[in-house]
Amino acid sequence: MEETLRQQPSDCIKVVLFGPESTGKTTLSRQLADHYNTEWVPEYGREYLQKKWDLEQSVCQPVDLLPIAKGQMRLENLLAQKANRVLICDTDLLEYKVYSEMYYANTCNPILEAHALKNYYDLYFLTYIDTPWQADDLRDRPNDRLLMFNAFEQTLKKYDRPYVVLKGDKTKRFKTATQHINNLLQP
Repeated sequence: MEETLRQQPSDCIKVVLFGPESTGKTTLSRQLADHYNTEWVPEYGREYLQKKWDLEQSVCQPVDLLPIAKGQMRLENLLAQKANRVLICDTDLLEYKVYSEMYYANTCNPILEAHALKNYYDLYFLTYIDTPWQADDLRDRPNDRLLMFNAFEQTLKKYDRPYVVLKGDKTKRFKTATQHINNLLQP
């Protein structure tokens, strides 16, 4: 199995922002990291695919998913060592699995899938689609937001992952998320 996709042991609590594009995951990840004076793991796929778009005007292909997953885990493992009790992850390999299945005829690279299912997180925050969709070079499914949200939620249920749905404005989402993280941080 790919050693570069393995989640390294860590003493910190790990939470993941999970869900469709343009639902506030990055904004909330940054806010939570600031609030807890800790690290947040950016979405490596965004950086990787933006560079690809800028250089080639080309979108994500199945061949891109393993390099993206490796970059994601490299960042997560590095930042987990620096985190202050809790690590905020803007995404995880399970999210890449969902996108792979939704974009590429219900398929996912078996190596990516194995690690997506093996890696552990204490809590997922599933971001609802009640935020305005904002176009950029990479976002492409403004009319499929409910379909995508349902796919993300079904995946969490299928693999019995602990999750909370975040709805409402930024203030309400932040308050809900911090309440749940505070509960995890209590001895």
